[in-house]
Amino acid sequence: MSQDTQVRQLIQSNILNKKHISDRFMPKFFFVMAFVSVFTTVGIILTLVTDAYKFFSQVPLAQVFSTKLAPLAAEPSFGILPLISGTIITSLIAMLVAVPVGLTAAIYLSQFASERVRRTLKPIMEVLAGIPTIVYGFFAYSFVTPLLMKLIPTLGAKNALSPGLVMGIMIIPLVASLSEDAMNAVPNIMREGALGLGSTRLEVTFKVVIPAAISGIMSSIVLAVSRAIGETMIVTIASGSSKNFTLDITQSMQTMTAYIVEFTSGDAGSGTVGYYSLYAVGLLLFLFTLVMNLIAQHISHKYREEY
Repeated sequence: MSQDTQVRQLIQSNILNKKHISDRFMPKFFFVMAFVSVFTTVGIILTLVTDAYKFFSQVPLAQVFSTKLAPLAAEPSFGILPLISGTIITSLIAMLVAVPVGLTAAIYLSQFASERVRRTLKPIMEVLAGIPTIVYGFFAYSFVTPLLMKLIPTLGAKNALSPGLVMGIMIIPLVASLSEDAMNAVPNIMREGALGLGSTRLEVTFKVVIPAAISGIMSSIVLAVSRAIGETMIVTIASGSSKNFTLDITQSMQTMTAYIVEFTSGDAGSGTVGYYSLYAVGLLLFLFTLVMNLIAQHISHKYREEY
């Protein structure tokens, strides 16, 4: 019998005769830890669906999908369209800021910046992601809004433009960092081949690198949209609580997250229709972010390039 065969038999024997408690316990422990996230997700969904059903069983769908939202009036109305429009408009403003700036920063860091500049600029840029959102909210309300009021005299003290712009600044690191990672994943041989054929660095960036990294870039944008939709404190502080269905970004609007914050502060008594409306809005917000994540996964798989 060769020495290699004896070693293999010894290894197999040790595996079969293992009696350490950790070898039997740890797989179960890892399974429980992995199941925690699944259990938490199921619990959240059941809570939202159960209490949202109580709301929809008491409020007609015609009223739910109306433009009148007055939950504390003598004759309350629970139209969710003002919340949907406020959420979409502020998110669109944020993306109009984050996508151009974030992609430009990612292109510079991945294609044009030296290693020394990259090591310096990227951590500084990512500091933006670590600032608490309530700080961004006060920044939008006390600095950005007064500045914009000088440029736009009709701008209200509470408006959708200011929090949208600041949300865009907040999610720039998300777009830039993920997009840069996607661009850096493109093999250098593709860049070198294009340069060898006479392309400039700018042509290589737009005709080779970005098309090859489009999967990661689009995923970063969709995830940034999800982040903007779920933002709470910035819109709560700077956008106000006017429940108006309007497309005028100079006026106050309320988003879904701001509505939840307003009512959880004690305005809605437990067991009332207004209380259950929180879960209906929460379920709608959950569906919004779920759809965004599914779109990101679809884009990532559809346009993924494997090298």
